[in-house]
Amino acid sequence: MLSRIRELREQRGWSQGELAERLDVSRQTVNAIETGKYDPSLPLAFRLARLFGEPIEAIFQPAD
Repeated sequence: MLSRIRELREQRGWSQGELAERLDVSRQTVNAIETGKYDPSLPLAFRLARLFGEPIEAIFQPAD
């Protein structure tokens, strides 16, 4: 799954650690989502969408 998490995080000037704190997950989880090594659970995807003010489908795209 491809995501815009890194782009959205950097637009806000947040580190991976800061985003992790806001989501109550580890920095390693944020890194794994950004690098495509981990697909977030549906509840986490919804938290990300709410935090960034974007619909889930604008943040995550299925990999071809």
